[in-house]
Amino acid sequence: MPGDIWYTDIIMATIPAPDSDQPRIKEDIRNNIKKTVGILAGEIGSRGYLQADALQKTSDYIRSELSSYGYAVSAQGYDVEGRTYENVFTEKRGERFPGRILVIGAHYDTVTGTPGADDNASGVAGLLELARLLGNEPLGLTVQFVAFVLEEPPFSRSGHMGSYVYARDLHRKGTDVEGMICLESIGYFTDRPGTQYFPLAFLRFRYPTTGNFITFVSNLPSKGFLNRAKAAFKKGSGLPVESISTLPVVPGIDFSDHRSFWKFGYHAFMVTDTAFFRNPNYHGRGDTPDTLDYERIAEVVMGLKSAVMELTGG
Repeated sequence: MPGDIWYTDIIMATIPAPDSDQPRIKEDIRNNIKKTVGILAGEIGSRGYLQADALQKTSDYIRSELSSYGYAVSAQGYDVEGRTYENVFTEKRGERFPGRILVIGAHYDTVTGTPGADDNASGVAGLLELARLLGNEPLGLTVQFVAFVLEEPPFSRSGHMGSYVYARDLHRKGTDVEGMICLESIGYFTDRPGTQYFPLAFLRFRYPTTGNFITFVSNLPSKGFLNRAKAAFKKGSGLPVESISTLPVVPGIDFSDHRSFWKFGYHAFMVTDTAFFRNPNYHGRGDTPDTLDYERIAEVVMGLKSAVMELTGG
């Protein structure tokens, strides 16, 4: 299991006032997401578990962006096989129930050798934008924004994942957790028919076969939590959203950081474009910034902002 955990506080600044101009807000979201994906998947590139310099540059960028939005930023460090890794996190304090938290997370590492634009610079970009947009909103519960490390092989689905370390720490402290939202590959969309595939063949009769929608994925205990978020998402976004709540034995259902939270009994769901069930560039060198649909990622973020407001009583 991972070694000792350490924490480092960074800085605090002034949170900027929100912009009420919806078209301009969407344009800002799109531009900011494109910038982040370009830096992570273009300038930095592959962020594999042995690429310490790239991982450090990525965590530094995340810290800088969150700090610029007015947050106090911290790092949760832990050791794996003689190397130190860190989760980067911050929080927006709730006004009515500050002791109850909603976690929003995305992993910032990649499979070694891939730029990781969709997997998962898109999720990190969405995380940062949600932090920016919610910074000046009154929320009932506390929201923690977390960028996780070591989601990808060889540590995926293990106790070395950054999300596992984070969830385990919450559990040990007895933290009151409303639930967790995992942003995992949210940027690849296509309007070509027959581009959506499924883990089980019969699902093609239940879901669209054109890959132009976003999906919410949970286990059965998290179904109610997912449904609340899905209903609120629709109020804030025109992007089609599908959902599935099922057993983890279905391939792909637990292939990201939400699984770590299930392990400790927390409600959690994944927001995803379905990754390898749609994106031909998955875990490959072709997962580059130019393959993503930034207009639709902005719609995902707008819908998730609406969902977070609902889930936290904002």
